[in-house]
Amino acid sequence: MQNDSSFPITLDSSLLNIISSSVCQTIIAIQEQQPELLLEKCRNIVWCSSQSQTSLKLKLTQVLKDTQDWNILIQQLQRLLQALLLPEAFNSNILIELFNKINQIKYIKSNRKDVINIHEKTALNSSDFSKNTESIISINQTNIKHPSAIAVLLLDADNLQINRDGEKFLSTVCNYPIQIKIAFANWCNKGKLDVELHERNYELIHVPAGKDNTDGKMITFGSIIHERFPNTKEVLVCSSDKVMTNLSNHLQQNGLIVYRVSKHGQNLTVLNSKSGQKATYPPEATSSIPSLPQFIFMIKKIIKEEQKRSGNHWVNFAVISQKVKNTYTISMSQVVSIHLPGKKAKDIFIDHPNDFVIHQTTDTSELYVTLFETPPKSNTNINNTIKATQTTIQNSIPSNISSMSDLEQALIFLVKDLTKQSQASYTIQETLGSAIHQHYGESIRNILKRLQFSGNFTKFLESSSSFKLVKNGNNYRVTLEKV
Repeated sequence: MQNDSSFPITLDSSLLNIISSSVCQTIIAIQEQQPELLLEKCRNIVWCSSQSQTSLKLKLTQVLKDTQDWNILIQQLQRLLQALLLPEAFNSNILIELFNKINQIKYIKSNRKDVINIHEKTALNSSDFSKNTESIISINQTNIKHPSAIAVLLLDADNLQINRDGEKFLSTVCNYPIQIKIAFANWCNKGKLDVELHERNYELIHVPAGKDNTDGKMITFGSIIHERFPNTKEVLVCSSDKVMTNLSNHLQQNGLIVYRVSKHGQNLTVLNSKSGQKATYPPEATSSIPSLPQFIFMIKKIIKEEQKRSGNHWVNFAVISQKVKNTYTISMSQVVSIHLPGKKAKDIFIDHPNDFVIHQTTDTSELYVTLFETPPKSNTNINNTIKATQTTIQNSIPSNISSMSDLEQALIFLVKDLTKQSQASYTIQETLGSAIHQHYGESIRNILKRLQFSGNFTKFLESSSSFKLVKNGNNYRVTLEKV
């Protein structure tokens, strides 16, 4: 058999844009989900910013624009990514998916005018769907050379939503790679869901408001899948509506393996219509994945060791992630995907305020973590004094914050507690904000917004006669005017 992995190519601006955009989205996904895969020098870069994306796309274009051989293109792309990522990143699912996607580009022939983009939203009535089918097909099959059989995913987004982890699970159920993903919905009332799905390479078909319109369009579209994509062997029909049984039967009659995907509570259920086998997500935790309490204990141990090694109370989130992987040969993302599906690795700290305290100045800045416990002291009497102080404050602090007065009282008690623990005359404003979040499970920003205070935390402290603020670099020292 002739090997077509290397052949002459012509990279026009549109193909370069597809490749560079895919790489940018992959780097952003790695920073959000597995930051430990980035080289240390690249972890502080805000990859989701337009400036970083423009810079990376420009570099990609410069490196790839004169490439005329596909193998050389892949090698150059790998070398560029090696300048950003650790070697183990190339075995990650995120990067494997990137190269699978890019490899599909080489099967697009030069006559690109026949490739029709369907993620421009259409507004076709169900009765017009059949005669306009050509206008909503993503790729004209006559212009694609398919190397192997594929799976197609059809999603009723008005009825069912699947996050990234759920989608990864579905890819393990299939025997063939999911190369085509199409979502149907009235996108006018879905917020930013269309943006998210578009970034995850779904083609979007808009359906006007109306009962059963989405079902009708998905059934009509799905019934011709085997004609439009003749190398399709499997179809995932993602909808909890029983009406999709007719579509499943029709596809089976045409020799396709159909997976019925439905949602029950937070769990996805996948039924192989041919074999009758069922699979669920999230699956039962295996012996290689610790229970959530076990994992929290493991993280605490790592934080304590790092605190002792560095002498620093706060530990960088990226350092924790890397040490978890090195010590236990699992990633935080793996554990979170099992026990907290749909959430990010850092959410394990946010969701357990009785174990951890987090510090992050902005949504894009580095995250730091410490343990919610009294720092160890050699003097037993000091420990006992601190514990007694914490108990007193716990009994005195307002049980909830429903007014400005409650907030001020809570802050006064916490300032007293923090200064007593540190044996200093002041505490840092950010530390005080973290303590409020830790005690009430709500950020100071949200509390002020809920109480309809027009300014920020600094303004609130300045407006109160109970506190004194002194500028200290990028932060403030907070002391009590009245003790």
